[in-house]
Amino acid sequence: TGPLAGAPDVRRLRLHRDGRFDIAAHATFTLLDEFRRTVIPGLRLNYHFFDWFGVGLFGGPAFSYNTGLADELQEKAIDQRDCENNPNSPACRISAVSLCRGNDCLAENQLGRLVWFLAPQLTFVPFRGKFSLFGEAFMDADISLFVGAGIAGVDERAECALGECANNFALEHRVTAGPTFGLGFNFYPLDFLGFGAEFRGTPFEINNSGFDSGSDEENREEFPDNQVNGDDRSLSFNPILSVYVSLQLPTEIEISD
Repeated sequence: TGPLAGAPDVRRLRLHRDGRFDIAAHATFTLLDEFRRTVIPGLRLNYHFFDWFGVGLFGGPAFSYNTGLADELQEKAIDQRDCENNPNSPACRISAVSLCRGNDCLAENQLGRLVWFLAPQLTFVPFRGKFSLFGEAFMDADISLFVGAGIAGVDERAECALGECANNFALEHRVTAGPTFGLGFNFYPLDFLGFGAEFRGTPFEINNSGFDSGSDEENREEFPDNQVNGDDRSLSFNPILSVYVSLQLPTEIEISD
């Protein structure tokens, strides 16, 4: 009833997503890394059927480097022990299955790492509005939620059988997958240009250390089992943070009634 009966909630709404492609160049960084930090430059492509819903693809190649913990492990557990020249010392015999021998061998041969990442995903936009800076500058903004399948190419220590692991520290490529989901904050200073940041989690199993750190369910009392295989992988949440600049096409924005 009254003069506003049947009126829409909002008039002249600027539709930044409806019927548009969103192409974003991103720089992505892994968080809470144990042994290898990873940077993923890449692209995100979304198409939005409605202003609140779209489908897309996120991904890129990955480049990694040692954390301080990995460098300290190399220096104190490998370089100082000099197991290449003292293989029969007690410390070297105990760690023969789990620690490689040689300069920079952890980075080159043992530590697991992400090589590439790809995620088909659905995007939902439940909240939108305007961002104000000191009440003087305003820009459109929204919060997005996304969910999909994360597909990862990883290099990790190759499997080795009992009695073979002391001399086998080579890396082997493997493709794994898990759910991916996260939250994005998006800002639109121009009709065709945006920027923002996303936080994402993609749980999957990986042997980040390359250690003999597990055994099968039937032989837990025999830990360690002196072999490296799938039992040594552990579930990792793999949190990552992305920052990006995006281009919306077509460049002309639609405005609701």
